[in-house]
Amino acid sequence: MGEDKRLAAVVALAQGMAAAHGSHEAWRSAAAGACRALGGSFAALSVWERELGRLRVLVNVGERAEGEDEFPEDESYPVHQFPEITEFLHERWAGGGEPDAWVETAQGPAAGGRPGYVHQRVAALRRRGRGCCVVAPIVLNGRAWGELYVARPAGAPLFGRADADFATVLAAVVAAGIAQAERLEEVRRLAFTDALTGLANRRAVDGRLDEAVEAHRADGTVVSLVVCDLNGLKRVNDTCGHAVGDRLLERFGSVLSLCGAMLPGALAARLGGDEFCLLAVGPSADEVVKAADELCRRAAELELGDGVACGVASTGDPIGPVRSARRLFRLADAAQYRAKALRADRPVVAGREGPDDPVMRLVDAPSLQDPAERRRFRGRG
Repeated sequence: MGEDKRLAAVVALAQGMAAAHGSHEAWRSAAAGACRALGGSFAALSVWERELGRLRVLVNVGERAEGEDEFPEDESYPVHQFPEITEFLHERWAGGGEPDAWVETAQGPAAGGRPGYVHQRVAALRRRGRGCCVVAPIVLNGRAWGELYVARPAGAPLFGRADADFATVLAAVVAAGIAQAERLEEVRRLAFTDALTGLANRRAVDGRLDEAVEAHRADGTVVSLVVCDLNGLKRVNDTCGHAVGDRLLERFGSVLSLCGAMLPGALAARLGGDEFCLLAVGPSADEVVKAADELCRRAAELELGDGVACGVASTGDPIGPVRSARRLFRLADAAQYRAKALRADRPVVAGREGPDDPVMRLVDAPSLQDPAERRRFRGRG
């Protein structure tokens, strides 16, 4: 491959990773771009998990052999099977050297290789009908992150030293792309996470609830929302200090997460201040109420605070048509408001008190349009 073509391949790889949305797309783009650049038939991107002593495959692209899924769940290899990963890194980088790629062939050690380093890779090449591969370490923040692996089929021209040098360049481009993708993932995570409790935040709930209600309107999927107010936070803050109040919020967040685990796929969130919620998509209304019951019970046992006021609204209950996320949130918030007013130690569930259900009356009352009434719904009115 000429210099111009190689430069174009590097640019295409960098642009592909920059345009990726999320880590999985970035991994696929990296492997596919390197595979094209090196004229390979198969490529993989793997991460070195030091704490587990293994090389875990993140993505496989190209002509995959049996058992090579695109995004494997459990394809990993103990590092001791590939001692070149650790020994190569120590020997070549300890003195400040660069992380050069190397070539392996199905015939055995390539030039510069050492017997004992290649047995597993050689066996893998032969087993999968490949003739050679080039392995390029990926370095992130000065540490070995993983490797880029590109192979050619048996009978194809073998990779040479120039290919290994080019793979080294590609690995550096991939490292930069991975670093950028990880930064973006962290930004996205922080944008949808409550900093104190680690739960989802209001922005995350709004987005998920909109999607859930669309699914309900399309196919009747049951969507349920549990809104709860942690009682006694102001008293704790005033008498014990805000640091203690923060601990109460964190502990309740853990309780909420635990109870949310009773509902597969439920989203546990802190909406702000002392207000939290659970969003469940799929489980029945009764299952959600059961989880809310457990939440109330566990909250009452917390060392600080005075339990929780909990309201539930579910499309699985007789609450009328739910055409918008706002409607469901208003119902759950009204149920929580009633639970607080009654000092109830169990959840109040919208629509379960017959045709004259007080929660339904509260939500549909014309007075709700008054500013004082609208404050009850935390800005969702």
